[in-house]
Amino acid sequence: MKVLFVDGTIIGSKTGAVLDTVEEYLKEASADFQIARMNLADYDHQFVDGRPSEQYNADMQEMVRKFEAADAYIIATPIFQGSIPGVLKNAFDMLHPHAMRYKPVSMVANGGTYQHHLVAEFQLKPILDYFRCLVTPNFVYTHSGHFDQDNRIIDEDVHNRLRELARVFTKYTEMSKDLCKDALDSH
Repeated sequence: MKVLFVDGTIIGSKTGAVLDTVEEYLKEASADFQIARMNLADYDHQFVDGRPSEQYNADMQEMVRKFEAADAYIIATPIFQGSIPGVLKNAFDMLHPHAMRYKPVSMVANGGTYQHHLVAEFQLKPILDYFRCLVTPNFVYTHSGHFDQDNRIIDEDVHNRLRELARVFTKYTEMSKDLCKDALDSH
């Protein structure tokens, strides 16, 4: 199963550190995963304005191909000003509504304080629901106090929640294998 890890920012390293930890726990949970990483910082982004996808640059088209080729996703996002980064939303805006249909997704988010812990639930999850993803119920939120000076997660509760996320995500991927991804409607 091809799992795409999406680091949904072009600045900072904490979301990448969380993804590193999730990858470790996913490998413990199942050897069946082929994990690929997409760091949005590595792409030349264009503002999505509704033109046909072939009119965007090669990087934008490559992002779409990676999303479409994946069987499941771990989406990592920082929280800036009480919201997901515009670059992550812009990447979602490039996708066809059926690109992620019935594919498992787990969310991890990072913010400066506890104050924004529900942004993933109230902003990112509705986007993923629009795509009809199989969103696991246990997203993990981290904040600055969960990391040491080298951006390693030092909070044992966060480690336990990430282990649980990996375990639940693995079950969702098993469930999705036999689920038809074809759209039964035209929307």
